[in-house]
Amino acid sequence: MNESGKIGVIDYGGGNLQNVLNGLKLLGHEGSLIDGPDDLRSVEKLIFPGVGAFGDCAKTLDQKNLRDGVLGWLREERPFFGICLGYQVLFESSEETPDEKGLGFLAGQVRKFPAGNGLKVPHMGWNTVSIRDRSLPVWEGLPEGEDPHLYFVHSFFPDPEDANVIGSTANYGVEFASSVQVGKNIFACQFHPERSQNTGLRLLKNFLES
Repeated sequence: MNESGKIGVIDYGGGNLQNVLNGLKLLGHEGSLIDGPDDLRSVEKLIFPGVGAFGDCAKTLDQKNLRDGVLGWLREERPFFGICLGYQVLFESSEETPDEKGLGFLAGQVRKFPAGNGLKVPHMGWNTVSIRDRSLPVWEGLPEGEDPHLYFVHSFFPDPEDANVIGSTANYGVEFASSVQVGKNIFACQFHPERSQNTGLRLLKNFLES
């Protein structure tokens, strides 16, 4: 296993932690679970995966005293990869649980897909992702001229106030921000790279090795 740059995976109490840890192993890296603020001191890169409810995730961060530590990590622009709920919680709030506050690292709200467009919610399955800036390290090695297909499972999507942070978009009845990029080190996405076969693993590999 590659020991250079220890990888922390935030234990938010959800169900896809093992999938992420398995994906890291496939790429030759060992991930360690982050269960409290002290655990952040021993890692150099941070992955925040997530499935479930926005409110439950925010409560877990508070219960484990991780909110300030994760927010401090982000403000220092240290290497961070957010996945699905770990992407949504970067924003201020969600229509799913309006009374629960997100990290507020990014301005904007997480919104529910509108009803009545003939599409099933949740949005579940493979979808095309349109990349805005292919020069960013996270997209390295993907086929030129092709929009990647990645796997989604979600009923809500972030709506950033600052369009400049949007790294890619996807369309499911409405166009939405399928990922964001802040500086060179912070990337977060609505799709699940750990479930997106070789393309998704390539994104994780780029993050781990950048």
